[in-house]
Amino acid sequence: MTRRGPVAALALGAVLAGCAGGTPSPDLFVVERSGTNPGAQLRLRVTDGGFVSCNGGPERAISSDQLIDARDIVRDLNDDDREDTPGLLRTRPSLPPRPGSQLRYVVRAEDGSARFADNAADAPEAYLKLAALVRALAKGPCGLPR
Repeated sequence: MTRRGPVAALALGAVLAGCAGGTPSPDLFVVERSGTNPGAQLRLRVTDGGFVSCNGGPERAISSDQLIDARDIVRDLNDDDREDTPGLLRTRPSLPPRPGSQLRYVVRAEDGSARFADNAADAPEAYLKLAALVRALAKGPCGLPR
């Protein structure tokens, strides 16, 4: 009679437990939003594992659709589909606000960072999508008013 069965089961259990705890998923991006409106101040971090953290709070799950949107936005910001052109995060570091701006954003991702305002002239669609997703995540999973 051997002891391999119980030992192998314990080893497999340890491996599976390690996978469940695992290492944290990398960040897709971090956004800092500022402005003069109440509730405008926000630091939002989105992970590739499908979680968001607002203002240093606990990670909260986001929907599959929100995760797909976040990945698409990062792809657009990094311009991964076009090897001949550097991504937006490298080529458009700052889009200044126009009169009447209420919110400003700083986004940081693996390929760099950018600054833009809610009413910046000629803002790429990726910036507009990012602003909309930030609002949805802040109001949804994070439970913030804005």
